Amino acid sequence: MFANISIHEFDPELAAAIDAEDQRQEDHIELIASENYCSPAVMEAQGSRLTNKYAEGYPGKRYYGGCEHVDVIEQLAIDRAKELFGAD
Repeated sequence: MFANISIHEFDPELAAAIDAEDQRQEDHIELIASENYCSPAVMEAQGSRLTNKYAEGYPGKRYYGGCEHVDVIEQLAIDRAKELFGAD
């Protein structure tokens, strides 16, 4: 759909600012409660095509079509949370 171009190629100035922030977070610890450090896996998921999908509602009961894969992911999260907390 979109050209397969990296942010470094598309906008070097923006990429440099992102790289600088990455380095700042690697070099320093912020003790601000509202800031958090995401794992690489979380960053990967947030940067995936799932970001493009609006999925209001519940698994199997969405307001818009095309949510079958989001339903699988949300059901995984529900099932895992239930197992973790011993809930039904």
